[in-house]
Amino acid sequence: MQLSLPADSVPVKEMFEKFFAAESTVARVRASEPVGFDPDFWRELISLELPFMRLSAEAGGGGMSLFDACLMLEQAGRRLAPAPLAESVVALRILGEIGGETASEWIEKLRDGETVLTLALNQVEPGKAQMVPGAAVASGILTFDGQTLAIEVPSQAPEAPLTLGGSGLATFTPGSGDRIVLASNADAGAVWAAGIEEWKLLTSAALVGLSQEALTMAAAYACERIAFGQPIGANQGIAHPLAVDAIDADGAQLLLWWTLRGVADQKADAGALIALSLWWASRTASNSVAHAIHTFGGYGLTNEYDIQLYHRRAKSWSQALGDPEAQLERAGRRLFLGETTSLPDPGAVEVDFETPNHKSPLADQAREILSGLLDPDRANFGEQNFEAHDWAVHHAMGQAGLLFPDWPARWGGHDADADTTRSIHAVSTELGYAGLSRGVTSMAGVLVQKLGSPELQDEVLLRIAKGEATSCLGFTEPSGGSDVFAAKTRAVRDGDDWVINGQKMFTSGADISNYVLLLTRTDPDVPKHKGLTLFLVPLDLPGVEIHPVHTFMDELTNATFYADVRISDRYRLGDVGGGVKAMSIALTMEQGGSYYFVQMREMIDAVTAWAREEQRDGACVIEHPATLARLARVYGAACIAEGLTARAFWTRLAGEQDLAYGPAAKVFGTQTFIDLSADLLDLAAPGSLVRGNSGLGLVEKGYRHSTATSIYGGTSEVLRSMVAERRLGLPRSRA
Repeated sequence: MQLSLPADSVPVKEMFEKFFAAESTVARVRASEPVGFDPDFWRELISLELPFMRLSAEAGGGGMSLFDACLMLEQAGRRLAPAPLAESVVALRILGEIGGETASEWIEKLRDGETVLTLALNQVEPGKAQMVPGAAVASGILTFDGQTLAIEVPSQAPEAPLTLGGSGLATFTPGSGDRIVLASNADAGAVWAAGIEEWKLLTSAALVGLSQEALTMAAAYACERIAFGQPIGANQGIAHPLAVDAIDADGAQLLLWWTLRGVADQKADAGALIALSLWWASRTASNSVAHAIHTFGGYGLTNEYDIQLYHRRAKSWSQALGDPEAQLERAGRRLFLGETTSLPDPGAVEVDFETPNHKSPLADQAREILSGLLDPDRANFGEQNFEAHDWAVHHAMGQAGLLFPDWPARWGGHDADADTTRSIHAVSTELGYAGLSRGVTSMAGVLVQKLGSPELQDEVLLRIAKGEATSCLGFTEPSGGSDVFAAKTRAVRDGDDWVINGQKMFTSGADISNYVLLLTRTDPDVPKHKGLTLFLVPLDLPGVEIHPVHTFMDELTNATFYADVRISDRYRLGDVGGGVKAMSIALTMEQGGSYYFVQMREMIDAVTAWAREEQRDGACVIEHPATLARLARVYGAACIAEGLTARAFWTRLAGEQDLAYGPAAKVFGTQTFIDLSADLLDLAAPGSLVRGNSGLGLVEKGYRHSTATSIYGGTSEVLRSMVAERRLGLPRSRA
């Protein structure tokens, strides 16, 4: 796993960032309108040989990787570069792949700074016009008619109508000028197809950059503009849509990286991922500029403000190939009907989302233990609830030091590195080991390690690590909901002890736990964030009562009551009044992402299997375009959710700045889980209404389970505020 920008790519990104910021200025972009082309800027691109970067070294180019080319287009997108850069990069790449004297002549011709070569994105037919980006200023247009690659030199400048966002769009009619044949063979079709897929990736990168810059502009304005006595960014109606857009833009970038990795590894789903990348980047750009221009209000509609430049180009760039939604069906055909396409050679791609090799000795040991103990007939074992906890399995994993392998050996772990730890958890997930109790208990153990007294560490850490004890969370109260810092449960000092009175709600797992992480109010006379203290409370003490609460998701949670519960001060975690600091550690772990993408993929498999058998309107449901698009949408969302969660994990692993990446991953994972499980339920209805533990029953179960995911672990409203504040720099939007 490696999700930092590769070391060799850092100076590449910095170089492009500086160049486009300095040269693709707003003044230059405005001056290029309405066509969207600046000839002086084009000459600067040529002088630096940026359009030649993907051309192979043998053909006289830079031989740049597709990953670095995407970094270039991302920066070009940020600055609305007024030139058909993606089109020229791909056209030159195709010329280098085809080779030959004519191709070489055109490569050299393009170095004069006056010649522009673009490409028709759709297969051409004689006399049938199509809109081509860059054609308004092109000296030549690269075309493919199903058999032959050719360059068509217009006899006169193509008609360039006034369009939404420039891009040099013009109406091109094949056969209206000189036609120079480059190649007419099977290879020509493969090279062309790979070039169009590369264009999709480069355009996706440009749309990511456009989205990110539009959001940066909107956030800055939301901090400056005062209304009703406060910055408008403090209003959740402004902050939350921008936060969602920021999550989606990050998701678009990660999906692009995921796709590039898949292309490099020649994964079976790589072609589908390319289509999904363009669809998602297009969708994200449209939403981002819409919310950005809304943030600017009436001023955003005026020509004097720059945000309208982004608003218009978000659509014009993404629609040059046609309806972006069509990419969903294309992805579905590639995923579920076996449609194939030629893929570009990406060169080096050094990012990696993959789980480490499961063949590490500790992972092998975990597999042996779990394979021997898991009961495949236990229907609810893999469900996401505490009732799936199995003490025999938990104890066996603990005795082997595999519950928390990254813990120090003296506290029952193996001092394992992050890759080994992740590989063990991956084996657990693969085999269906329910890990809710383990995850929550890990939170308690880490807090004891960081904040507990030596006496408390000696008492609980080995018990926890060896699988002999578990913990639950006592944060939420009936009157507080997500505002855990409004806790009313009191802890009063009495000599060396504390006496606790109060109530907690949704204390899931309390009925099987030995301890509870309990947030209490120890000073009612100071602001609520300053009077809190966290304890690890044994649940077998007198005065503790646990009452079951059943939910319609078939999950058991609990209400817990504390009446004159007396505990020693050694159970305190952190300073008296330091509960917020202690809780920040706990919440960072709890809000570290989500794994609902696993269930989404299970539902995709179930619905796909059903759709291959079910007949509607005289055909298998899987063959319906709408079915393919809906399944592909879920597939793409699962990839993005996994990518966002992996980034949150990697950020902690690498010690990089954390801009609320965990909350972002959870917001995305829960919302897509809720929306898309409902859509799959609709798609497979009425059979999907029947409860069960396999087949379409997984869809019904997933739909019920999804309902609560935006609540526990921090509500989506609170987490969106965290993203708005830490990712976009918006003012605090909650008291």
